[in-house]
Amino acid sequence: MNLMKELYIFVLILNTCAANAGYVINNKKFPDNFMFGVASSSYQTEGAWNEDGKTENIFDNITHRRSDFIMDGTNGDVACDFYHKYKEDVALLKSLGVNHFRLSLSWNRILPNGIADKVNPLGVAYYKNLLKELKDNGIKPLVTIFHWDLPQVLLDQGGFLNDSIIDWFGDYARVCFESFGDDVQYWITINEPKQVCIGGYGYGFFPPMVKSQGLLEYECNHNVIKAHARAWHIYDKEFRSKQGGKIGITFDAPATVPASETPGDKEAAERRYHFEIGIYANPMYHGDYPEIVKTRVAERSKLEGRQKSRLPEFTDAEKVWLKGTVDFFALSTYSGNLARAIPEPPVKYPPSRDGDQGVEIFRPDTWNSTVSMNVKVVPWTIRYLLRFVKEHYNDPDILITENGFPDDGGLNDDGRISYIREYLSHIRDAMIEDKVKVLGYTVWSFIDSLEWMTGYRIKYGLFRVDFNSPNRTRTPKLSAKFYQKVCKTKCLSDVCED
Repeated sequence: MNLMKELYIFVLILNTCAANAGYVINNKKFPDNFMFGVASSSYQTEGAWNEDGKTENIFDNITHRRSDFIMDGTNGDVACDFYHKYKEDVALLKSLGVNHFRLSLSWNRILPNGIADKVNPLGVAYYKNLLKELKDNGIKPLVTIFHWDLPQVLLDQGGFLNDSIIDWFGDYARVCFESFGDDVQYWITINEPKQVCIGGYGYGFFPPMVKSQGLLEYECNHNVIKAHARAWHIYDKEFRSKQGGKIGITFDAPATVPASETPGDKEAAERRYHFEIGIYANPMYHGDYPEIVKTRVAERSKLEGRQKSRLPEFTDAEKVWLKGTVDFFALSTYSGNLARAIPEPPVKYPPSRDGDQGVEIFRPDTWNSTVSMNVKVVPWTIRYLLRFVKEHYNDPDILITENGFPDDGGLNDDGRISYIREYLSHIRDAMIEDKVKVLGYTVWSFIDSLEWMTGYRIKYGLFRVDFNSPNRTRTPKLSAKFYQKVCKTKCLSDVCED
């Protein structure tokens, strides 16, 4: 690093620290209808991987074939045993006083063959019982139809690279609406499509572990977007008038902040958002990919000697069909980055996402770290993200569907308390000062669970789970008591103003 660059970063860090050193927690109460909740997902918590008619998903398959796939050599065969302990866990949810519980459905538990030719009555009964338990305890379900655990049989047929996934997913969604829609007001079709495609076909850390950034990754994006729209249209046409629910899809991104006030850095931060969020959200809100994304990928594809852009195109009919297929903006975010303008990256083979974006992303070492290298504690950055969403997607209703703090699992988790309090405070600031319409906030996660590639090493839960115990004993952490108070008072301080 040269001297000027070192000085640049030093001044930037000083300015950032100065801007946030005197921050005071917002003492304005959240609105009475603000939704406080917690989240989970099926593969990470349920266990019972082959019980009551459930068949194999892609994570069952790969963890049973490769004990080294997850860092600690574990899998989700038992996980938190939520499948058998859901009544106990709903009682814990009630004790927290949350308004909503975000859960996901296991595709294989409902459709053993992956397609809608056969519906598993035991799988449907399980989720009906869970939803009834939530309803009886005054907790609204926020239901995710697909949270990454694709049926292995569908991956064997091409997964998200097969155009048939659009109908496979639509048919699955229809079964979910038919079976559970009378008890669900908020649906999420797909959790974090960016991770589905980056993980499966970009960086290749999820099954099928194909490394094809900017190529098959974009093919996956294209089909994920259309699969979501198919489900939205099915609900809108066949179920909305009777069930009255709302349909969203969870977008995920860290907040991105310009590294300086220069026009170049501001443009770089916005471009990053268009590649991270807009590549999915823009077709659903505006009918097509963002212009900057289309332009950059097309130009770089041409320089690579290709006859057409690596980014697929929507037909005119598809653009009309896609536009308006989101009822609320579901957003998961954990951390933040700084963005800096750089010279155009060299054109290389194979292509890369970083090259297509053409932005330098970094996180100063002075930012508070956690046990996860992907999560720096920078709650102040969320206002930049919320403003981007407000300005680019028709000032939507926003529901924070995941936000959480990773640690080593101690019960005295002051770091998690500080993280949640500060994120909520900056969200409240955005609601008041920036007029951002945030409907609610969801902590990831309700209980410690399997955190995908890291296994059970990293903990996000408000409740500790003893994974060495056959009973998977739950114990509340200090953060559970803190969040319980927030849910009750809708306030982050001891004394709050209306």
